[in-house]
Amino acid sequence: MNDWEPDYEEELDAFLIWMKDAGFTAYTQKSYLADVREFLASLNGKKLETVKKLHVVSYLTSVRERGVSDATRNRKHASVNCLFKALMELELLSANPAAGIKKSRTEKNREPVFLDEKDLQRFLSAIEGKYRSRNLAVFLLMSYMGLRVGEVHTLNLSDYSAERRSLRVFGKGRKWRNVPVPADVAPFLEQALTDRLDPWRSKEEAMFISQKGRRLSIRGIQGIAADTFGRFQSGVPAAHRRPYSSHKLRHSFATMLLRKGADLRTVQELLGHSSIQTTTVYTHITSREKEEAMSRLQISMPERETAATE
Repeated sequence: MNDWEPDYEEELDAFLIWMKDAGFTAYTQKSYLADVREFLASLNGKKLETVKKLHVVSYLTSVRERGVSDATRNRKHASVNCLFKALMELELLSANPAAGIKKSRTEKNREPVFLDEKDLQRFLSAIEGKYRSRNLAVFLLMSYMGLRVGEVHTLNLSDYSAERRSLRVFGKGRKWRNVPVPADVAPFLEQALTDRLDPWRSKEEAMFISQKGRRLSIRGIQGIAADTFGRFQSGVPAAHRRPYSSHKLRHSFATMLLRKGADLRTVQELLGHSSIQTTTVYTHITSREKEEAMSRLQISMPERETAATE
């Protein structure tokens, strides 16, 4: 425990209880607590009831000066805002100094990084090693069913129905959705379940087990993806490598669906987005598609006048 933590022990305990009661995932709880501890360390022992908006802005400014992304800065702001919101609801504080602070502007028009179908096949072919069937199933669920990393992590054996060829997914906002398992994906998922590692606890229900016998962690999935993307881009010069990550497989799924004519509302349901505005980010069109569209134009131009000669 850090020297300053005893000063905020009650507040930290209350915040954790509040997050658990609100249904925050273990991963979110850990992330928010890490951000909040960093914020509290910046207060130099100042009592929370005396904290002003200036102190929060000062902390967020110091975060930005460290060179973190706008998205990370906004997440830290959300964590601190959540802390004060929780303490107000639990009647430990009467004001929220983090409320009303503007978010950093992120690039709203940035196209998501994704793999096309040919690259996706090459990526899946780069999966190798002792746990290939497990890892292949994990990445198939993300690239051909659109699951988030955290959703794969929380899957239990009972969530898959081989009879209905359907997967029950617990997503953001504590919402369940049913996702059909493509006929080509089902055999790989069932093979992974056949090869499932023996869990350390006999009652462990996790669908995917790590080599240590525990539920395969989010960090574990991200690490496996990073290794596989490293092999996938091994022949590409470092300067030309793309910033692929496990989440880019979900981007690939959404892009493929829309390119094949799926309507936006269906894609929203399959991805588990609460707002269709979030889904519209995938409606980007590549330069190649723009060129192909323009080439279909039948243009009748008037004859050009030749310059008069003297």
